[in-house]
Amino acid sequence: MKIQIIFTTSTGNTEHVVGVLRKSLESKGISVSSQLAEESKPEDLLKGDILILACGTWNTGGSEGQLHIRMDAFLNSKSKDIDLGGKQVAIISLGDEEYYFTGRATEHLIRFVMEHNGKLIGSPLLIINDPEEQEEKVCKWGERVVELSSACHA
Repeated sequence: MKIQIIFTTSTGNTEHVVGVLRKSLESKGISVSSQLAEESKPEDLLKGDILILACGTWNTGGSEGQLHIRMDAFLNSKSKDIDLGGKQVAIISLGDEEYYFTGRATEHLIRFVMEHNGKLIGSPLLIINDPEEQEEKVCKWGERVVELSSACHA
């Protein structure tokens, strides 16, 4: 099994979550590659057996509850014409409880997957506040995504 993760980060929190997930999955013999959205091409969304999109919730354009500006540019401009062709996609979004629209990047990522013919796998992983206190949650979520994907291919 191969997993492709496309993410973006400003504070390092999303990068931390991706690193924890990657280490956990690789320890189980799963091939994982990760790359920044701002360095990605639309066709990178089609790599791997599972695609994971990960980003924090930001106030892009002055409005709280949006995708990180670089993920927004990658998905909604650069990759606006991509057809995911039924690809299995899992979602990770982060947020901070000090904001009213905490974790709303989740909705934007789900919308992108659905509008581009992707297949959501499992529940989104939502990390609120400090991700370093939630590493076990990240690892368990990753294991569940792999289980669900394997069940779909059985």
